[in-house]
Amino acid sequence: TIDAIQRCDVAVLMIDASEGVTEQDVKIAGLIDDEGKPSIIAINKWDLVEKDTETMNDFIKKLDIDLAFMKYYKTIFISCETGQRLGQIMENVDYVYANANRKITMGLFNNVLTNATMTTPPPYRNGRRLKILYGHQAGVCPPSFEIKCNDASIVENSYMKYIENSLRKAFDFTGTPIKIYFKNERE
Repeated sequence: TIDAIQRCDVAVLMIDASEGVTEQDVKIAGLIDDEGKPSIIAINKWDLVEKDTETMNDFIKKLDIDLAFMKYYKTIFISCETGQRLGQIMENVDYVYANANRKITMGLFNNVLTNATMTTPPPYRNGRRLKILYGHQAGVCPPSFEIKCNDASIVENSYMKYIENSLRKAFDFTGTPIKIYFKNERE
């Protein structure tokens, strides 16, 4: 499994709908996230689940709790036995892979940064405020962004997550992790 995750371009994690999310599923999802791989969660045996109007939403809510560390995943509900939505797996793989290779211009990225910092100013630490100077995209697969600032040690995880959420709101990064690096101005 580890080798397959390291070699793949997009990871498809198959979860048995009749069992729900198992501890092993969560461990494999953690490996996928650690490798920074775009991912799709395929919920198999969906035909065996008794459904009402909220069944799918309830399953997704449970999935969001169990996989809180990788909320970027793309979900598809399938049935290998009946063939339900199997044709959509490769469409979703292509979609997620395109998002993982998405390139954002420096100007657009800095507009998002400016709007984000105006909405929620950067944090203070030890009497110093983080000053974000500019940023750019440093790579793809997964999309990586480098942000130049006055003091990277001031950055808190919560603010980094806020910047990531701002990027996700502005651009479609469904199915792919985002890496953000704060660097001191002179680095």
